[in-house]
Amino acid sequence: MVKIKKLGLFLVIMALVTLTACSGTANENAPKGNTATATNGATASEADTAFANGKYDPPIEISAVLMPKKYVQGDTKENNVHDRWMLETLGIKHKDTWYPANDDQYKQKLQLAIASGEKLPDFVSVPTNAVLTNQLIDSGQFIPIDELFDKYANQILKDHATQHPELWYPFTRDGKKYNMPIMEYTDNDDTLLWFREDWMEKLNLEAPKTIADLENIMDKFKNQNPDGLAPKDVFPLAISLKNNTNTWMGSLDWLFGAYGTIQEQWNKDANGNLEYGSINPGAKQALAKLNEWMNKGYIHTDSALWDEAKSAESWTKGTAGILPGANWVPDWPAPDLLKNVKGSKIKAYPIPAGPDGLIGTKWQNSGVNASIMINKDAKHPEAIFLYYNYLLDNLANPAVGSEFEYGFAKGYDWDIIDGQPTSDKEKIKDFSNEFPFLTGPARIPDLYMKTLVKLADGNAPETPYEKQMAEFRKPENWAAAKVVMSQLDIRKQNYFTGAATPTMISKWNLLRQSEMETFNKIIYGNLPVDAFDEFVANWKTNGGEQITKEVNEWFKSVSAAK
Repeated sequence: MVKIKKLGLFLVIMALVTLTACSGTANENAPKGNTATATNGATASEADTAFANGKYDPPIEISAVLMPKKYVQGDTKENNVHDRWMLETLGIKHKDTWYPANDDQYKQKLQLAIASGEKLPDFVSVPTNAVLTNQLIDSGQFIPIDELFDKYANQILKDHATQHPELWYPFTRDGKKYNMPIMEYTDNDDTLLWFREDWMEKLNLEAPKTIADLENIMDKFKNQNPDGLAPKDVFPLAISLKNNTNTWMGSLDWLFGAYGTIQEQWNKDANGNLEYGSINPGAKQALAKLNEWMNKGYIHTDSALWDEAKSAESWTKGTAGILPGANWVPDWPAPDLLKNVKGSKIKAYPIPAGPDGLIGTKWQNSGVNASIMINKDAKHPEAIFLYYNYLLDNLANPAVGSEFEYGFAKGYDWDIIDGQPTSDKEKIKDFSNEFPFLTGPARIPDLYMKTLVKLADGNAPETPYEKQMAEFRKPENWAAAKVVMSQLDIRKQNYFTGAATPTMISKWNLLRQSEMETFNKIIYGNLPVDAFDEFVANWKTNGGEQITKEVNEWFKSVSAAK
């Protein structure tokens, strides 16, 4: 896959949020400030000694949640290279850890445990989903982590949290923080425009600086097609209108951004209050432009039936010339294009400006992929910090000559072949890099994009991490990262990351349905553009105004937390 892989468990478990959404008020059983400083059962000095030595001696036992992995060389879920390393290096071993067979089983087991009050593991993995987080807080089985974080968290994690205080918003209740963030690479999903560079070269076209420039390019792609395709067979811009228009492939966030808003998310207005982007007047201008493009045949009439992957197919089969996507498009789906269309080339271009000079794209990644909650009955609640600190310090960006210079475990994700270290899975028998890390792979948020920019600038890779990126990421990928990092000021964050508000629970589905239907009808010309004004009025009357009030109340409560 393309996108740098996220924890499979966390991605799939998003589906579990069919659970009833919680309000922001803790129940009677929720902890009221009982933040553990070190341990419940062990003394603070034992914990401090372990951190001073980097290891528990004698070893301790913890329970956690581990999903199925590929085990090779005789390893099992109870006895594997990761667990042997964890015991030898950190003095930590598993006891009573959950090993659900799949994500659905974990969902059921977690729901049952919450409902029945059954004992949960010491450390529970949670997707970045506020509904589930609130349910776990409401269960009363988990502690705030404020003091543990301040005392034990790695400096890398502390620095990132300081730079991105918004990462705490989904995890905050009554001014206390309940989840330890698991860091992810930032800006990995920022939108770019991927062009058929061979078409650009044959038509002698330059990078579009404005939406008007982009329209000129689309017109030439369609009506003067370099591959000799008839205009009726070319739809220059590949987009998805089926589920969301602010999405990860075939997205339209950049077009709405050209008119001063980002749709389908909550943006800050001029006064610092949160506003739903789809009702901003700029959205009307974007819809008018999309209707114009539909009429000119710049976008396919089937776009309303296309999800993200389907939108990419029109690009990879050679009938579209522009695909909105992230920096990782060279890994997927671009190889299909290069295979299907002889002589095709690709290149990422910056986001163009609207008629008033506005530029904007979505930015929903504050560098957190998921989180871990700590059971109030855990004897060593600080242990997860010792573990995660070690991975961040040693594995996330390994030093030359270190034990992790080439990978985590010799004979698994790297080996010595013909006298040379290699991580080529084709050369290594029983290759496997599926290690059951409690926190998933350790990642330093800004390291990935910084490394790609360094490579794009023509600098030789020096560190083990840089050498890995040079080997596994394509030059087009490097160049795309440089484009992303040159436009950091255009990113617009989705500021609402809380659980559904009371009015959202009863009204949001109908409001979203109305939004999608109205927008598509305007784009396809089945409604006049002015129908947008009626949509906004109805949106506000039918619950949107109250939802906006509730969203802002939530935002003020979490952003004020220290």
